Amino acid sequence: MEWQGDILGPGFESCAFDAAGADGIRRRATLIRFTPPDVPDTPNTPDIRSGGPRRAVLFLHGWSDYFFNVELARFWDAQGFRFFALDMHNHGRSLQPGTPGGYVADLGNYDAEIGTAVGMIAESGGAEPVQLALMGHSTGGLVAALWASRNPGAASQLVLNSPWLEMHGSALVRRAAWTMVEPIARLRPEAVLRLPERGFYWRSISSAAEGEWALDAAYRPPLAFPVRAAWLSAILAGQAKVARGLGITIPILVLLSAASENGMVWNEEMRRTDAVLDVNTIAARAMSLGRSVTVERIDGALHDVFLSSADVRDDAYGRLARWIRGYAA
Repeated sequence: MEWQGDILGPGFESCAFDAAGADGIRRRATLIRFTPPDVPDTPNTPDIRSGGPRRAVLFLHGWSDYFFNVELARFWDAQGFRFFALDMHNHGRSLQPGTPGGYVADLGNYDAEIGTAVGMIAESGGAEPVQLALMGHSTGGLVAALWASRNPGAASQLVLNSPWLEMHGSALVRRAAWTMVEPIARLRPEAVLRLPERGFYWRSISSAAEGEWALDAAYRPPLAFPVRAAWLSAILAGQAKVARGLGITIPILVLLSAASENGMVWNEEMRRTDAVLDVNTIAARAMSLGRSVTVERIDGALHDVFLSSADVRDDAYGRLARWIRGYAA
């Protein structure tokens, strides 16, 4: 495996690799790392930023997304963590010609590439163990929570940024959706479901519209990738597992907007709310994750709280730093 210069420019490197899942299929994923020039990238070198044990964080993006938030990487570095992000298969840097963007038939299919990435992070620390924090956004938050529950002891902290833990409204909506989607997923897993398309969240974050973030349209399309039957079935199955309780024992932080705005027509409140998820439902479902769960509700936050306006981001970063001092220092 060879590290190369990344699309984010100086200070970032990426490494593409293949990982074989439990089904025997090899899938392409890409690990990205932040390598600030003042920190030597040499095994067995003490972490000069914290003076404590070697610490790292692995970030998992959401659906139809990829890692691009340089500010987030710099924040974690300032907290004394080596920063890594994973562009999972069929997403971002890992997209392959002829493959369906965003598609996965079972969320467990991500396990092999996450496990490989964690191994690469551990090797970067040489002989000294690395204390790992796992961070996920939206669908990546659901994936991170499920992975942590299946791999106890692999991570020391779990940070979830607007995780997609439940469908809008209630579990009844999820169960109703399951009865309609599951037969299609079983017979025609890659069938595209004709669902309403809304680009409101993209509009609020992209510098090509009314946001401030430069997004690659191939990696983060305005209307997201097509919704396929097996993908939605996999999401619903993962959410059902969360509803039954995951029993995660490590400290968990869940960051959410204070409000949602999920209408079918654009309105200005979508600049200051979660235009994707039902945050009240997510806040309640978060209690099913484990024994130690902290929920932070942030006024004015978007679906990705760390893509919100600068003052809201400052609030979110302050809350995250406080939690890190309490649970990871």
